[in-house]
Amino acid sequence: MSNPLAGLFTARQREAARRELYAGSLRRCGTHLAARGGPSTPREARLTQAVGAFAVALDGPSADPFDALLRVAERAVEAGDEAALALALDLAGHATRLRQRSRSAWRLHALALDGLGRDAEALDSYGRHAALLPDGGPAPGIARRIDTLRRRRACLDAAVALFPEAEAPPLDRPRAALEPELAVYVRARIDRYGAGDAKVRTLVRLYGDHQRLAERDAVPESAVGRTAPLGVTGLRGLLEGRSVCVVADGGVDGGVVGGGRGAEIDGYDVVVRCDAFRTEPVDTGSRTDLHAVTLRGNTPWEGPSWGQRARTRLVFGDPAGAWRRAVRQRLVPGAQEHVGDATLRRPLSDPALLGESGWEDQAGMGNSAEGAGTAFTVLRLLDFLDVSERLDLIGFDLPGRFGPREAAWIEEHARHIDDSETRIALR
Repeated sequence: MSNPLAGLFTARQREAARRELYAGSLRRCGTHLAARGGPSTPREARLTQAVGAFAVALDGPSADPFDALLRVAERAVEAGDEAALALALDLAGHATRLRQRSRSAWRLHALALDGLGRDAEALDSYGRHAALLPDGGPAPGIARRIDTLRRRRACLDAAVALFPEAEAPPLDRPRAALEPELAVYVRARIDRYGAGDAKVRTLVRLYGDHQRLAERDAVPESAVGRTAPLGVTGLRGLLEGRSVCVVADGGVDGGVVGGGRGAEIDGYDVVVRCDAFRTEPVDTGSRTDLHAVTLRGNTPWEGPSWGQRARTRLVFGDPAGAWRRAVRQRLVPGAQEHVGDATLRRPLSDPALLGESGWEDQAGMGNSAEGAGTAFTVLRLLDFLDVSERLDLIGFDLPGRFGPREAAWIEEHARHIDDSETRIALR
């Protein structure tokens, strides 16, 4: 004979567990908001509003707090920084426990894991989301992301299989931990076997494919408006067969201000400027075809917006999460036609490009993508691409703003140095 009180007791247990999950979610929101300092961005403000609506829903007799909980997780995913993504992951995890067959909860769980670089776990949650859909097919954006993650993992598996005797980094680690170890692994194989080795060439190709797939969604459309992301191939196409000058507008080198060289500078096909700059048609020229900037400090997303007009903007920075947040918050829609994607964010150390180490302390300019100065980083990238018919530095003294190793490299590779005109020709 069944005991009717047993069913009542079980129902009460479930209700207590449900209330505790909601209460724990609200406490987690409070902890996140309390830890956040400084002025709020628009995305953070929307997150705060969603938390307030969730708190109200918990006290309402008829409102459904589950939907309000999902809205907080959605806003946390949109905020995009590591702390907000961690909040989204916790809240989405609570939501999946509250309703195990909630498609929205599993989608948000997957998005949070994906944003945190936990690819294997993200794939599992994306799969759970897809399995709950009526036809078993996720939205096109989710389907593309699942395909991207699977192809990335296939690149890694194929890469480490080339050298079974070598100790490879654990491939299931989060991206932030795996990326530097993977770069070291690739450089070590290049150093040991040489860049001409057939397996090494395949390894570098697979590594490059993995990096491009890793960052294909790294420039948020909501941040850049109609700006088109630009990768290595696209940048090479913009520079091929053209004359290029990298201009020092002022600062340590004195630059070109007061020199009356504006017409000469504008005569180049591509004019490159770095970091903060100003244009005066008579002295500096009026065009900026490519603007390169390096992220520095522990919170690079808090810097001023990049509102000066440039056809193409390259942002150098590491780690990837800080780079993405800075691009999202500092890029001004309409101020550029193209923005370099994450495959161009660290050209000196990326094995798919120059693959060099040891630049961390060369420029003496604090935390940055490479440690090297912006002018040197963009110069090395342009030299490496090797498609410009002419490549000049204008307005730079040596060593000037360059670190000792940077200045030595420029002197070694320069074809002509004209001190009277402060022009250094590399092509």
